[in-house]
Amino acid sequence: MNFHHISVLLDECLEALAIKPAGIYVDGTAGGAGHSYHIASRLGPAGRLIAVDQDPDAVQIATERLGEFPSAQVVQSNFANIPEVLDRLGIGCVDGVLLDLGVSSHQLDTPERGFSYQHEAFLDMRMSQSGLSAYDIVNTWTAGELTRILREYGEERYAASIARAIERARAEQPVETTTQLAEIIKRGMPPAARREKNPARRSFQAIRIAVNGELQVLGQALERVFDRLAPGGRFAVITFHSLEDRIVKQQFAAFARGCTCPPDFPVCVCGKKPRGHLVSRKPILPGKEELAVNSRSRSAKLRVVEKV
Repeated sequence: MNFHHISVLLDECLEALAIKPAGIYVDGTAGGAGHSYHIASRLGPAGRLIAVDQDPDAVQIATERLGEFPSAQVVQSNFANIPEVLDRLGIGCVDGVLLDLGVSSHQLDTPERGFSYQHEAFLDMRMSQSGLSAYDIVNTWTAGELTRILREYGEERYAASIARAIERARAEQPVETTTQLAEIIKRGMPPAARREKNPARRSFQAIRIAVNGELQVLGQALERVFDRLAPGGRFAVITFHSLEDRIVKQQFAAFARGCTCPPDFPVCVCGKKPRGHLVSRKPILPGKEELAVNSRSRSAKLRVVEKV
């Protein structure tokens, strides 16, 4: 299987995780095993890497690429289930966790996966290749529901008119392909907006997020995964759009926040202590060299918190 993927912020992630040769690490979004491979290569005989991904294609290629490392193990699951995966493997706490969120290059570049508006394919967009698909959402959800996800998940200013355009189109025949949907989206926008470079981008992002429950999963996972870090363990998360980044930023800030008493209290009565500290207060961004060779890294942001 051809699984092309360029690991985003690779050096920065490896530095952020502060990998110890005898440590236990989890790559919760293994993808093409780019980050996983380099983590595993830094582990000694006593170290351990658990590479997790919900995509069967990713699991297959990660298993092949990590086969040379006795310390590495690949598990098919969603990163929200990392605590359950660790329980099954008899692992208590870990020294570091990495999440590389969003859609992988392989998923985008494989037309039949239905993620891209630039290739003709059936409307799918399922990272796990099971469950609710983009076809189901586009053809069965009400115009109100479509408007909501386009506005909330895609930050699409023309959400209502695009939803109505979809409703009109599917009344004549089901919307089955990515290119059909992209054309319908353009018809739901004013002429000036149609001339944008990628007018369907925000809507496709919104539908993909809804198909995979990405924001709900992320919100649930951050707290649960942080709880499984050992003291001094690092949690690194790469985001690719503002919705994800806002969730990660706010939750990491909450981990690092201590007293929550009102400012006018003379002494602390809540007793709340910080559970972590931010390794970098601002997100870590790709450098010029990486941007020159990987345009998909331009929106990437890495945030890191360390458990105290």
